[in-house]
Amino acid sequence: MADDQPKKPARGFDVRTVIGLLLGVYGVVLLLMGLFATSEEELTKADGVNLNLWTGLALLATSAVFLVWVRLRPLVVPATADHELRAEGTEGAAPSDATLPDR
Repeated sequence: MADDQPKKPARGFDVRTVIGLLLGVYGVVLLLMGLFATSEEELTKADGVNLNLWTGLALLATSAVFLVWVRLRPLVVPATADHELRAEGTEGAAPSDATLPDR
């Protein structure tokens, strides 16, 4: 791979995006549970600390870190690799046995 090849970000397929979104969804659920569905009995069990609220906030903060990380340092792939695979007609195809190294 030469450095002079055009490159493009692959944000949608970056695992950090998936992790950030999942943490965000769980964070929102826990935050809402902490705000609207916490009983006095649950607060007493947790020594007066609203654990759902604080855990939801921590998950949202972690989610934000992951999503900002994806924006600041995107995964960069060569733009020409996609076109070469389409031209060869091998996009999504499994490698043949001839291309696998011998063990």
